[in-house]
Amino acid sequence: MISLFLNRRISTYNYMTNSEIADQFSLLSKLMDIHGENSFKSKSYSTTAFNIDRLPIEIGKMSEAELFSQKGIGDSAGKKILELLATGSLPALDTLIEKTPAGILDMLNIKGLGPKKIAVIWNELGIESLGELEYACNENRLVALKGFGAKTQESVLQSILYIRQNEGFYLWKEAKIAADNAIAVLQNAHPEELVSLTGEIRRQCETLQFVDIVTTIDTQVAVALLSTTPDATIAHVDGLVIVQIPALPAFRVRTVARTQFYKTLFVTTGSSEFLNAFNEKYSLPDSAEQEEDVFAANKLPFILPCLRESSTILKLAEAKKLPDVIQPGDIRGIIHSHSTASDGANTLEEMAVAAKAQGLEYLVISDHSQSAFYAGGLKPDKIAEQHQEVDRLNAALAPFRIFKSIESDILNDGNLDYNTQILNAFDLVIASVHSNLKMTEEKAMERVITAIRNPFTTILGHPTGRLLLSRKGYPLDHKRIIDECVANNVVIEINAHPRRLDLDWRWIEYAIEKGALLSINPDAHSIEGYKDTYYGVMAAQKGGLTKQSNLSSYSLAEMEAFLEKSRQKRPQ
Repeated sequence: MISLFLNRRISTYNYMTNSEIADQFSLLSKLMDIHGENSFKSKSYSTTAFNIDRLPIEIGKMSEAELFSQKGIGDSAGKKILELLATGSLPALDTLIEKTPAGILDMLNIKGLGPKKIAVIWNELGIESLGELEYACNENRLVALKGFGAKTQESVLQSILYIRQNEGFYLWKEAKIAADNAIAVLQNAHPEELVSLTGEIRRQCETLQFVDIVTTIDTQVAVALLSTTPDATIAHVDGLVIVQIPALPAFRVRTVARTQFYKTLFVTTGSSEFLNAFNEKYSLPDSAEQEEDVFAANKLPFILPCLRESSTILKLAEAKKLPDVIQPGDIRGIIHSHSTASDGANTLEEMAVAAKAQGLEYLVISDHSQSAFYAGGLKPDKIAEQHQEVDRLNAALAPFRIFKSIESDILNDGNLDYNTQILNAFDLVIASVHSNLKMTEEKAMERVITAIRNPFTTILGHPTGRLLLSRKGYPLDHKRIIDECVANNVVIEINAHPRRLDLDWRWIEYAIEKGALLSINPDAHSIEGYKDTYYGVMAAQKGGLTKQSNLSSYSLAEMEAFLEKSRQKRPQ
């Protein structure tokens, strides 16, 4: 029987997000498979995790009645979710974790090694750590196992190397949340003192290991304010105090005198290349009342922290040609979004109404194409239904407009999903690689360029398929890809998801040089996903992107004119 307090709010347990809850059920499913336990139950927990991830709102904002009414959340799953929220743990998962070596859990992060293969490695080779696994690969032992081969073994080795290189690193989004909280704590406690983020977090680097802080607050006082948990550790390294709190990036705190604050802020913000180039030609004033004084003393315009990466930016500053970089408020529409028609969490109408309410002028709905069966890709009949719905909503929501699109899989041979008749029904087509990502550069280039040259391709989606700190993405010759996009009037996406940020900002300057049009797109799978546009803008600023070179900054009228011109390259 469901709780008598069915309508009470769950928000009292709002310390776990849907993603965190889903991760617990997903891990339970994987560990059951590793230990060879009931496969039916394992599958049910995996399905529960999938369903939780698709929920349109956070469980912490639901009542119990709302939770149990959600599609895909049955009585058993609902009770386990409540138990997890109430206690912070799942007993069944705790039991399995206790009897699983930590190294086995680490192996779950290796791409291409599912639970069943991990079980084989553990049971047949007795391997219980990444170190042992790396050694076994170097000794060519995995090749002898059933279901493994030389390619799998090499892939495992490369994945282990990638994990080691990225240990202790965080996405900028994750670090920024922790960083902003830390700055607020320090500033609220001592409003009379100076406090600022510096280093990589201030330069908006996409991944980082430390949150650097410079302040005039006494070191011991600052450390005491930041050490909010008993398990925080403190270290002193090279004049810095490092505060490490589990599950958060380490805070590196530097305390300076007020007269040296802005000089120190400048010196600790820029990259080594930028600072070396600056020091060769310019000098630092003895003291500064604001950071702008450092530039003014050298007759330079202020260079934004995000641009202080290379020496090139100093040459642009000298020539008074610094880019007027794009701002979050410059985004006029949402391009690249998914609805419940494929793998989104909200209906098309909900997505459109939310975009209009946020003051945006248009929405490009681009659900997955039919080859993406794992994501509920749209068959032709579903496309026809969606287009009818788009027409209805456009009449109701005018002047706001929904554009008909699809995120078409780039197939193995580089062709797009669907025949030309169906492709012609879309206002625009986003072409993306989603499957068979393990390609040589030759194969990847052939596949992607074929798609770029397709007359129906409007936008190249997340060009390399990378997932920051998880997957490198397939190898591409970026310059040639950009050149091909320019030659074929194909827009290059800057996928704004914090784990993608793909196209990499380092190629934006070259793209603009060649006359490419880029587009900051959130790849939103829910209304909440619209917020990711901000992270795309932050990354794009580093590459010097302006709103004039960004498609999603176009007004509705400009977007309509662009698409009309784009259609002209299609076969008539």
